[in-house]
Amino acid sequence: MPEGMGDAVLDALFSQSPMGLHVYDRGLRLVRVNPSARLMRQFPVDRLLGRTLPEILRTLDVTDPATVERAARRVLETGTPEIELSIRARDRAGPPVEAVASVSVFRLERADGTVLGLAAAVTDVTARMRAEAEVRLLNEAAARIGTTLDVFRTAAEFCEVASPALADTVTVDVYDEVLRGRAPTADALDRNQTVRRAGFRSVAGPDQQGVPVVGEVDVYPLGTPHRTVLDTLAPKLIRELRPNAPWIDLARGRDARILSAGTHSMLLVPIRTRGVVLGLACFYRWHNPTPFDHRDLRLAQQLTAHAGQCLDNARLYSRERSAARILSGGFAHTKASVDASVELARTHLPAGTGGGWYDAIPLSGSRVALVAGDTISGTSSPGVMSEVRAAIEVLADLDLPPDEILQRLHDLASRPTTPADADASDAGEAPPATCLCVVYDPVTRLCAAASAGHPSPILVHPGGDVEVFDVAAGSPLGQGRGQYALTERALPEGTTLLIYNIALLAGSAPGTTPLSLVSEQFAEPRPSLQAACDACADALAPQQPPRDAYLLLARTRTLDDSQTKAWTFVNAPESAGQARKRAAEQLAEWGLAQDVIDDTALVVSELVTNSVRYAKGPIQLRLIRDGDTTLVCEVTDDSSASPHLRRALDTEENGRGLFITAQLTERWGVRPLGRGKTLWAERVVATPPDSEHAHAPEA
Repeated sequence: MPEGMGDAVLDALFSQSPMGLHVYDRGLRLVRVNPSARLMRQFPVDRLLGRTLPEILRTLDVTDPATVERAARRVLETGTPEIELSIRARDRAGPPVEAVASVSVFRLERADGTVLGLAAAVTDVTARMRAEAEVRLLNEAAARIGTTLDVFRTAAEFCEVASPALADTVTVDVYDEVLRGRAPTADALDRNQTVRRAGFRSVAGPDQQGVPVVGEVDVYPLGTPHRTVLDTLAPKLIRELRPNAPWIDLARGRDARILSAGTHSMLLVPIRTRGVVLGLACFYRWHNPTPFDHRDLRLAQQLTAHAGQCLDNARLYSRERSAARILSGGFAHTKASVDASVELARTHLPAGTGGGWYDAIPLSGSRVALVAGDTISGTSSPGVMSEVRAAIEVLADLDLPPDEILQRLHDLASRPTTPADADASDAGEAPPATCLCVVYDPVTRLCAAASAGHPSPILVHPGGDVEVFDVAAGSPLGQGRGQYALTERALPEGTTLLIYNIALLAGSAPGTTPLSLVSEQFAEPRPSLQAACDACADALAPQQPPRDAYLLLARTRTLDDSQTKAWTFVNAPESAGQARKRAAEQLAEWGLAQDVIDDTALVVSELVTNSVRYAKGPIQLRLIRDGDTTLVCEVTDDSSASPHLRRALDTEENGRGLFITAQLTERWGVRPLGRGKTLWAERVVATPPDSEHAHAPEA
């Protein structure tokens, strides 16, 4: 090396290098920095010359300073460099600022090995780290928001994605009309300002509730930034929220909560898509000291735009399904569709007052939902009750548990009706209603129930014992707080559930009890379940009740081992082939046609492959032979991500699993579990007439 070259290189590094350089002596005292070290203006390292590393870390408010100091001492002792150590520093003076630096630390020593100290190369990567975090957040939003066609669940998913990644607290308020399947257009100046809280999430904890709580209605007063954003449809950044802001009114619960939480910065973004305005998304910071900026506002707009499309999909779905179900009326499902689960019988005693209704809804996995309801006052609002009844089926199709179905129904029934929804005589508050929801699984024999002020069912066991299925009763729909408990119980095969409304007991003789009357009727044999139902109705209501009354009987059936088969596989690529082989063997044992075997084996292979790709734990496959005509295939894993049907290009190797499943089956869906999910598919099959299994006995 030419004479003086070393000094020239050193001078160039300290005078021209764009990378910040810090030099520490053996006592880890800062002795020199280059000009580039001052590029992070909020962190003037050059003013800290002569201070020790621990003092500098405290001054810069570095996150986890002990780890940084240990790394520096390790380099000093061993000589092994520490490469790209991520350090997060904060400046709390004035508007708080946070920066991220990538630091590489090297030991300085003479030619004879004498240790002189440390050199640290510092690069400001704040912008890069922030951009990467934004991309990750947008990708997460695309994967997690909109997994169902439910407004409340979609709003909750949006809040969970945005908090705490973007804000400490996130709320979603939608116009009450959205839950009716409608939404005001962007140019509707006279739109109703009533909104309902649909989503809330806070870093304070999952049990923390906002003001208002999810499901409650509210109105944004004139002059508040929330109302201004909805009126102008222009997003708003409040970088610094002052406690004495003129729009804050401590008499309003929402404003009082904002101040009491210590909120210092806000983002307000209207939720709009496809020419309609759905509501407002609000982002608050009170735990994170860094205020929002315009970059945060752009990110919030991108997240809200995606959530708006998902919310509008849910709105359109609810509108179309509700209209179809209301027009269908009566028992929306044929008896044959629930035959494998229960045998049904019903007796209806009409008095012309309306208000009472019941239904049996087939669910995935050969399960059935038995739902019944009644208005308390004796008068009915046909439009509202039809909407509630239709909503039950929509929620049941989403495979929600009974308690969550009633919570959603309570939110629907709590909102006021208008003349646009019902006759003028029915406008105003919807009449309080009771509702009972029971889900029975013929494979596990588990019966799960929840009640909104409705009478508990009566159980008649196969041996003749009669008891009340004591279901914890919550408040009626439209009254009080919508909190409902789930009651679960395993029922022996042949247990009969008696579901009725309170009007049926109005004409009973004094001193009699439903249990004693039912016991008497089931003490003697009846030619059919319908005959038993009619006899019980006559005993419980010897005279015509003053209101519409009904009695629904459901006798449980069981799918035994000859009709179900389950396997558990490890999460490995070869499991798809193993599952396909096991399924084909079982279908052949059941005597199904070869084309059914081939198609079902392909569906099993695709579904298990999907689980192998996205899940981590074991994978369970279950086949259910539901009678002579229906075959159910279920694949359960520990992943909560819901797959989406898409059309893959001819050149793509993946993405065809659900498309193939949809083509080879009559219907398919996803059933969420406490942990993970079940992906199921059903198809109609026919047993070959020459098969030895063609006349297998029923369960």
